[in-house]
Amino acid sequence: MALPTLADRAAPLRSSVGLKIIMAVTGVLLVLFLVAHMVGNLKIFFGASSFDHYAHWLRTIGVPVLPASAFLWIQRAGLLVAIGGHIWSAGVLTVRARKARPVRYAHRQPVQGSYAARTMRWGGVIVGLFVVYHVLDLTTGTLNPIGDPSRPYANVVADFAPQRWPVTLLYTLAVVAVGSHLAHGIASAVRTLGGRRSARGIAGTVSVLLCAGFLSVPFAVLTGLVT
Repeated sequence: MALPTLADRAAPLRSSVGLKIIMAVTGVLLVLFLVAHMVGNLKIFFGASSFDHYAHWLRTIGVPVLPASAFLWIQRAGLLVAIGGHIWSAGVLTVRARKARPVRYAHRQPVQGSYAARTMRWGGVIVGLFVVYHVLDLTTGTLNPIGDPSRPYANVVADFAPQRWPVTLLYTLAVVAVGSHLAHGIASAVRTLGGRRSARGIAGTVSVLLCAGFLSVPFAVLTGLVT
């Protein structure tokens, strides 16, 4: 009997069920990152020293076993793999769905569904563009008014200063888009991984908490609560 090839072993992952599982698992990993990132952001309410210390600590995780900032690069590489797997599986499933129905319906009754479900793909594009901007703004500092990696607290305060309200507005719209994407995505992931009950409730709660946590920082700066 011939041994199974690598292609044979990977076949289950290329099935529609396998792709949905990949989408769900990568989505869960991304949500866990968002939760950790949000909790870290909230340290800004404890003052500049606490927030700057946290940002510095992230760069020293694993030292001396790992070089400085190595953990962050490992984390970023993992996130890129998760994002790539998420986008790839979503893209393949979308193409298959279109091939399964090559001819559009002449007339179709409106299907009851959430706004997030109907705009999932565009929501993903918006989220992707927001991630690129966010990295250039508060990670590399390229688009930040200060852009000093040794002063993360000052970077955040300068970024969302009252006179830069358009930035806060765009950030708010992007976070709301992320929340909308999550509301549908988390519910789908819960159902895919076997959780049927309260899928929408869990998704809605997580999405609202994440949106509130992320938006609390720019609005605290905008209103002068954080200076």
